[in-house]
Amino acid sequence: MADMESSTSMGMTGDVRSEVKKPKKKKVLLMGKSGSGKSSMRSIIFSNYIARDTRRLGATIDIDLSHVKFLGNLTLNLWDCGGQEAFMENYLSQQRVHVFSNVGVLIYVFDIESRDVDRDMATYVSIISAMTQFSPTAKIYVLIHKMDLISLHAREAVFVDRVRLVRQKTSEFIQAAGYTAELDLIPFATSIWDQSLYKAWASIIHDLVPNLSVIESQLGSLGVLIEAEELLLFERTSFLVVSSWTSEEGQGNPTGDRQERISNILKHFKQSISRFTGTPRNAEQFTLMEHKAGSRFSMFACKFTTNTYLMVVLPPGEARFNSAKLNCQIARESFKFLDGPGPVSGQAQSLSS
Repeated sequence: MADMESSTSMGMTGDVRSEVKKPKKKKVLLMGKSGSGKSSMRSIIFSNYIARDTRRLGATIDIDLSHVKFLGNLTLNLWDCGGQEAFMENYLSQQRVHVFSNVGVLIYVFDIESRDVDRDMATYVSIISAMTQFSPTAKIYVLIHKMDLISLHAREAVFVDRVRLVRQKTSEFIQAAGYTAELDLIPFATSIWDQSLYKAWASIIHDLVPNLSVIESQLGSLGVLIEAEELLLFERTSFLVVSSWTSEEGQGNPTGDRQERISNILKHFKQSISRFTGTPRNAEQFTLMEHKAGSRFSMFACKFTTNTYLMVVLPPGEARFNSAKLNCQIARESFKFLDGPGPVSGQAQSLSS
C-alpha cells in the first residue's frame, strides 16, 4: 500500500552520516521553488489529502525524507526538498554529494505563475548540473504545476512554451558542460484540482514498479480469458494505475485520459466514504463497486490483492459480467506476488485459458 511508513525532517546542520551509511536505495528527489506545490501533491498522492486540505500545509524545512510503501515490494525513498533559496544553496554546496548521489528519479516542479522565471531556470540548471555529476542515469520528470490558474483556452500554449524554455536551458547547459548526450526530460502539465496529477505520478511510479513485465503479461492473460474491453490495476491507497490492459475494441475509446479520471474519481469516492463513516483514510473503504450502463457496457471495481484493486470494463451481458467477477476471484492467486516477497519474474504462476 502507498503509506508513509516514516518521515524525517533533516536539518541543514544535522548529522547525516548515519543516513549515508545505510544500505543505498535509489532516491526519488522532489525539488522546485518554495511554494511551487511539491508537498501538496505528495500529500494528495500518498497521504490521502484532498486538494482543499493542502492549504493548511506549511513550508517544507530542508528535506522531508519519507519511505513510502507502494504495493508490497516497493519502497520509495522520497526526498521532498524545501525550495527556499538558503536550502537550495545548501543542497548545491554543503550537501551536494549527500543529496544528489544515487538518485533514480528527479521530479522538478515549476510554478507556472512564478514572477521570476529567469531565477527559476537558473536554479533548475544548477540542480541539473549536480544531477549529471552524481546521478547521470537518473530519469528527470518536469512538472509544470498549478495549470488550473491559467485560462483553459491558453493552457496548452503556455505549457508548450514553458517546456520549450526548460529544454532550451537544459540544452544550453549540456553544450556548455561538454556532454555529448541529451538529457531525457519527461514533461507534464499538472494541477492538484484535476486528474492531471494522477497522470504524472502514475507514469513516474510505473517506471519504478518491479516485475512490471510479469504484471502486464498476467493482466493481458486475464483480460483475454474474461473477454474484457479494459483492465486497470490500481494500488490500494493512492489509486494510481500500476498497470493496464486494453483489447482492440477498447482501444477505440475516445477518452484519452480516462485512466487518470478514474483514479481521481475512485480516490474521491474512497475519501467521501471515509468522511461519512469515520474510518481512517488509509483503511480499506470498499470491496466491490458495480455499474451497468444498459446496452453500452458494464464495469466493476473490486478488491483484488491485499495491496491492489482491479477495475474491469466489459461488453454488456449479465452472464459475461458474473463470469468475469468469478474468474477475477480465482485469478487473485496468480497475482499474490504483488503483495510482497515471493515469485520473481520467472516464477509467477501463469494464467491459462
